[in-house]
Amino acid sequence: MIGEMLYSGAILMASPEVLLLTFLGVILGLVIGALPGLGPLMGVVLLLPVALYVEPLAGLGLLIAVFVGGSCGGAISAILLRIPGTPIAAATLFDGYPMAQKGRAADALGLAICASSIGGLFGGLLLILFAPLLAAFATRFGPPELTLLGVLGLLSIAVVSREATTKGLLAGMLGMLIATIGTDELSTGYRFTFDSYQMLNGFHIVSIVVGLFAVSEMAWQLIGRDKITGEVPKPARPGLRSLKLIAGHIPNLLRSSTIGTFFGTLPGAGGDISAFTSYAVAKAVAKPEEGYGEGAEGGVVATEAANNATCGGALIPTLSLGIPGDATTAVLMGALLILGLFPGPALFADRPEVVGGIFLVYILANLFLLVLGFLLVPVFVRLLRLPKSSLIPTILVLCAIGTFALQSSVFDLWVMFGFGLLGILLRAADYPLAPVVIGTILGPIVENNFRRSMLISREGLWIFTDRPISMVLLVLCIGLVALAVFVGLRGKALKETVKEA
Repeated sequence: MIGEMLYSGAILMASPEVLLLTFLGVILGLVIGALPGLGPLMGVVLLLPVALYVEPLAGLGLLIAVFVGGSCGGAISAILLRIPGTPIAAATLFDGYPMAQKGRAADALGLAICASSIGGLFGGLLLILFAPLLAAFATRFGPPELTLLGVLGLLSIAVVSREATTKGLLAGMLGMLIATIGTDELSTGYRFTFDSYQMLNGFHIVSIVVGLFAVSEMAWQLIGRDKITGEVPKPARPGLRSLKLIAGHIPNLLRSSTIGTFFGTLPGAGGDISAFTSYAVAKAVAKPEEGYGEGAEGGVVATEAANNATCGGALIPTLSLGIPGDATTAVLMGALLILGLFPGPALFADRPEVVGGIFLVYILANLFLLVLGFLLVPVFVRLLRLPKSSLIPTILVLCAIGTFALQSSVFDLWVMFGFGLLGILLRAADYPLAPVVIGTILGPIVENNFRRSMLISREGLWIFTDRPISMVLLVLCIGLVALAVFVGLRGKALKETVKEA
């Protein structure tokens, strides 16, 4: 099955358009990742409108390549400026920046690029092996199982909202409320449209995502006047010596890649958690003379291998179950839905060639990352000199053009700016943004399948306990709620302890 899927996917991937857009996506991802304040999520959001105007696999190749390149690009500014371009690169500066201070910037950059590429390939291998198996198992799912699976996804995203469990849950509920706007799928009745024909189909997911993340992020940076004030060092191109250096860290590389893939499969965990965890594990098993925190090569390898392996891991639940692994894969899932490709078992059964193409495009993007990272690092370093006073308006204009071009609708622009304002308010109140998007995507899945479950049930809600798989999912949901309560109480106790001290 996997062989046939990859063979049919290879035929689609052989298209010049797919290869070119994947190539360009890695370059753009590296650039966006290297510029502090942006990152892979922002890159995927900005290029989402573009991806909808090309062949499906070409568009997905562009977005996945940006995801891969952006996850590595943050290491460039972390190593050279001690400013992580993305949150997932924060752990890289522990040893990457000290290496640069010791005159080993080229070695640090080379190790980061090699580890990212190899970690990404490791995650891609597990993606190819496990995603079809998980999707095959999910073919047993009916409306009750799909309902609880959606609830599990919502709870998972909210639970890992970092010391803001309640706020994460509320943000997810807000997303579900937003998803109810428009025409009801089952009854064809109108909900919250306020007699406006423009709202009959609800809000376009691209307008929501671009406004919530891109517009609010740019406005937030303008408000905070976040600028690079440090001196940008001279460009340093990594050499083949980096391949020799990485060969001395194979155990660390494999261990960190495994950790990254594991955390990627956990919805909402993200690359920053996996990077810090793998760094902690690598430091714990390292010898004292390796000097972690003072420019240890193993520190750079551990963090970069983990954060890029997370990309492949995050795609496993996204493609096989329709549960986004993180905020970026939530946007990718939105792109799939817009293109008429529904993540889950149906995608593997109905469009195996597209799934195989996605697998191969992800592998290709990581191979491109290894080559392009070595060749173009000096160019990316020069881009760090761009003033944000020029960069931010350019990004906002691109957001407006891309959103308007979707449906040639001014209403979509107003929706984009409206969600941009909502994003600013949520940021100001320390509410996470990702659960809003997850709730918007998973909300209709939960609602429609719950209603179908009630229609076929003769015993009301007991249908969720009568079936073995749904019962297991229900127990998992209850477990996640219990975990959320425990984490919340523990966090409150720690705060009180600190306050007393």
